[in-house]
Formats: sequence, C-alpha cells, structure tokens
Amino acid sequence: MSGEPQITADAHTVTVYVPLRLRKCGGRRLVIGEFRSAAPGISQRDGSHRTILKALGRAYRWKRMLESGEFSSITDLAAAEKINHSYVRRILRLTLLSPEIIEAILDADLPKGRQLEQLLKTVSHLWTEQAALIR
Repeated sequence: MSGEPQITADAHTVTVYVPLRLRKCGGRRLVIGEFRSAAPGISQRDGSHRTILKALGRAYRWKRMLESGEFSSITDLAAAEKINHSYVRRILRLTLLSPEIIEAILDADLPKGRQLEQLLKTVSHLWTEQAALIR
C-alpha cells in the first residue's frame, strides 16, 4: 500500500485506508499545575461522583442497546457484558431519574456524600418525589 490515503466504496460502505505509523515513547511525564476537571466542582479524588457518572453512562448505553433491538432481554445483555443480570437491572433504574437529578449529576451538584446506592434505591418513579435526593 502506498503512502497516500486510499478510498474504496460499494453500494453500502465507504472504506478509507490511511497509512499510520505509531511510535511508542517511554518515559514519565511530569505535569506541573493544578488539576482541572471537565465539570466544575469535581475534584480529582471524588471517586463517588465518578462512580455515579460511569453508572449513568452505562445505564443509558444499555437502554439504547435494548431499545435498538441489539439485545432482546436484560438477561441477554448481561450475558454479553459478562455481568450479573440483577446488576444490569439495578443500573438501568438510573434512566428513570428525573431530568433535574440527571442535570445535578452531570453538573457535580449532588449533595456531598451522595452515593450510587442511594440513587439506586429511589422509592418513587414520580419526579416530584425524587427531588428530595438533591436537597
């Protein structure tokens, strides 16, 4: 293959071949300065918030996979992800949280000490009753 990008196409697919050479560079990197997060209020050591964000991302990804028909059931999805189906069910509950709570999670504006387990134990599916979680 030459050094120039090559493009091939058929009725449904366009394939672009781009020559690429990766070099592995060893060594340490020294970063001087203050850590800045993408969202204000998230500290580098705030593991509980990162756990909530990760779970929320998984929940919406799994919901999209189920709705698209990629998987026909939660059990099939759990088997493909190699995790327990009860965990998938619990995490999927996060998609039922109110937009106000989702926004608070994304803005790192949850009350200090709020844990993922507390969000998963939401008593009501009514958004007005869920508001107590962020107060």
